[in-house]
Amino acid sequence: MNNRTTAIFGPAGTCLAAAASGVKSTEKLLDYLASRGVTAFEYQCGRGVNIGQAKAELIGSKARELGIELSLHAPYYISLASAEAEKRDNSIKYILDSARAADWMGATRIVVHPGGLGKLSRAEAAELASHTLERAVKAVRAEGLNTIICPEVMGKINQLGDLGEVLGFCAIEPEGMLPCVDFGHLNSRMHGEMSYPDTLDEIFASLGEERAKLMHIHFSKIEYSKGGEVRHLTFGDERYGPDPAPLMEELARRGMTPTVICESDGTQTDDALEMQELYRSYSSR
Repeated sequence: MNNRTTAIFGPAGTCLAAAASGVKSTEKLLDYLASRGVTAFEYQCGRGVNIGQAKAELIGSKARELGIELSLHAPYYISLASAEAEKRDNSIKYILDSARAADWMGATRIVVHPGGLGKLSRAEAAELASHTLERAVKAVRAEGLNTIICPEVMGKINQLGDLGEVLGFCAIEPEGMLPCVDFGHLNSRMHGEMSYPDTLDEIFASLGEERAKLMHIHFSKIEYSKGGEVRHLTFGDERYGPDPAPLMEELARRGMTPTVICESDGTQTDDALEMQELYRSYSSR
């Protein structure tokens, strides 16, 4: 765990504005983000870890030069509680592949989706997922990789990964794991009834103050239905939440210094910078 003195903010992947300006490589994207004042970036391996060591090291060198801290999103198809042992074993491989790529590029954290419930009860799925994740952590550490593993709070109710489950996963290795709390996902699971103070109180009680202050955050406004998440939106949406301003105020009030990654639909860089400005304004009061 590091001892940074402020929160860092950035997008997941390439925003529409960067793509429209002709940005095609991650190195050029980092130049674009630095010119905008971004301080974090989450490299996307959602569809597979398809990056070699030389390319990853080049990206890492560029990010360090520009003062941008990297994280990496592991493949979406990880399934920690699959009924099929082969799929659980493959999930461990995907996490290990992600940790290797993160290490090459100097990314400090990898974000991991827990997967579905299958035909198991929530308790059964959480127990099986914990066992799989424990094996994955051991495999990662056996290679000498110190990447922080961040299980993510998911947005659909029939997915594994409510807040309590994710906090439970993070007990597997207290010094090497942090939750990725996606507040848009959480708000979708709770049909718009999420409370920032209550959520953060639960996180602090589970992790302790030092770890909680450094948590990993995903944020976007998200449309939801009875089953939870439907689709990611932009900060311009006025129907669905959550509102970023009260969260930024809470983070500043509590002296938190997390990584905050924006996953808005196409406007993730602009929206990340809006959150960064809000956080800094509340921190200076």
